[in-house]
Amino acid sequence: MSKTSPDLVFVAAIAGAHGVRGECKVKSFTGEPEAAFAYGPFLDAKGKTVFTPARYRRAKEGFVVAFKENLTREQAQAARGTQLFIPRSALPELEEDEFYHSDLLGLKVQALDGTPMGRIRAVHDFGGGDLLEIVDTPDRKGAWMIPFTREQVPHISIIDKLVTIDPLEEIEGDAPASDE
Repeated sequence: MSKTSPDLVFVAAIAGAHGVRGECKVKSFTGEPEAAFAYGPFLDAKGKTVFTPARYRRAKEGFVVAFKENLTREQAQAARGTQLFIPRSALPELEEDEFYHSDLLGLKVQALDGTPMGRIRAVHDFGGGDLLEIVDTPDRKGAWMIPFTREQVPHISIIDKLVTIDPLEEIEGDAPASDE
């Protein structure tokens, strides 16, 4: 896995070829999905220009994009899985207490008392608000999620690469069965 420059933000990924004319299916990860195409050319993880959107249209699971690079169907299919980045400087300024999801990935997670709780693997939104997916939690197998709210996540320090959480005591389904 190649190291990504901190000056780049992951905004989209190529999901495969669409049709026979070199168009690609692209999944956007920006707050407003169409915004991914407004920031200029897409870069790779090292900052090199890889694709420049010429036109796009909505599709079932993302967008169909034609690039100025005029890809063949085979090249479009070979690009599947390509992560697309933009320079951080192209993004709008954030308000206080706002974060880009990509800035949260990999941050260590701790409880209010400082107990290590793992690290953030992903940020999801299934329609009910953002959820942080946490992995590598001591004494817990697999991933788990916590709502990304001020109540559940009272402190984030990008500089310290640390997120402090205040999880609910018990999450439905986590409580052991009672013999009563």
